[in-house]
Amino acid sequence: YLWCDHRAKGEAAEITETAQREKLEAIQWCGGVYSSEWGFSKLLHWLRHNPEKRSEFASAFEHCDMVAATLCGITDPKKVKRSICAMGHKWLWNAALGGLPPESFLTKVDPLLTGVRDKLESEYATSDAIAGTLSPYWAEQLGLKPGIPIPVGAFDAHWDAVGAGCRTDDMVNVVGTSTCIIGITPSVNLVPGVCGVVEGSVHPKRTGIEAGLSAVGDIFNAIATRAGSDVPTLSKGLENYLPGQTGLLRLTWDNGDRTVLVNPNLRGVTFGWNLQSTAQDELFAAIEGTAFHTRVILDRMAGHGVEIKRVINAGGIPQKNDVLNRVYANVLGRPVLVPSKSVVSLGSAIFAFLAAGTFKSVEEAQDKICPPHKVYQPDTEAQRVYNELYPLYRDLYFALGERGKNPLATVLPTLIRVAEAVHKTPVVA
Repeated sequence: YLWCDHRAKGEAAEITETAQREKLEAIQWCGGVYSSEWGFSKLLHWLRHNPEKRSEFASAFEHCDMVAATLCGITDPKKVKRSICAMGHKWLWNAALGGLPPESFLTKVDPLLTGVRDKLESEYATSDAIAGTLSPYWAEQLGLKPGIPIPVGAFDAHWDAVGAGCRTDDMVNVVGTSTCIIGITPSVNLVPGVCGVVEGSVHPKRTGIEAGLSAVGDIFNAIATRAGSDVPTLSKGLENYLPGQTGLLRLTWDNGDRTVLVNPNLRGVTFGWNLQSTAQDELFAAIEGTAFHTRVILDRMAGHGVEIKRVINAGGIPQKNDVLNRVYANVLGRPVLVPSKSVVSLGSAIFAFLAAGTFKSVEEAQDKICPPHKVYQPDTEAQRVYNELYPLYRDLYFALGERGKNPLATVLPTLIRVAEAVHKTPVVA
């Protein structure tokens, strides 16, 4: 299951409902709603849809843990060191709450989860710990020496944030096909609707917080594809667009909402179409829409005590897209920093250096190898326009997307339900 696979949305809703009914404290550490993108929902979906394979189930692993175990030649699930980052954000693991949720809770969700807790038990560690050493087999395959220390893994976006220079009280938008918003905080602040607050998940000695958008670059690509073009071609001339000039307001829910609504039953909406609207207009409005959505998320965090000193745009898109960075600075009303050089895999290198003993701390490594930032300053006039549009976006965002709060919030889920029912209906010849 890829992380943005939402097939387990029904299972996620059942886990959320059970957690709220049983007052499971761990659910508050992941924003109060369990996601279809996370471990237990996907595992339950797999168990329900693969009855013939249930007896063969040995354990479940996040990719970062499986890669480390494979390279170390570890085949016993109990001997795999699991990432606190992965298990904390996606499996409700919390050291202060006794680790994984109790067996009694899991079986109330579904008896199919009986015994799963035991199969997930192992040693949990932060990324400054050693998962093992490179096995002779993989050393030969990779042309390396056996015995090289391998650190405990973590999610790619979390290490990307470290590679982008994230420090305490910074927030990094890792913008690619989707966006992961990754921050480091000095203490725990539980925020409704975020994807998790986990001690040791980004920086081994701090508290990590994660949020995000389920699609960003994928939306840009879909707009270009529908226009028979590609993103680089369709982007030519966007640097001349003015804030709000398209007359469009784009809710970028094309792949559902990851944060703060945690609602997969949403789809993209564009307000303001006219007969002259173009695909390029929609692309610019989508960039603005992802920026507005990011502001909703950062506002939610700030409203619950999360201090944000710097905003950094990292990932694959920002270094290639000045327009996006300027729009983000203007919508957020604050400077946006972008690494001046590529930082892809730099976070991985930093933790590899720590494992090898080259540096004593994350900060020391960042000081030595992270590139400086290019700074995009907000424009006063652009801010004025976006400050007028943002309340409209925010009101529409919650009116159409917040379940149980507004009758309009049933529109998009109903459209999805009807479409899915039609596709499932057999065609009669």
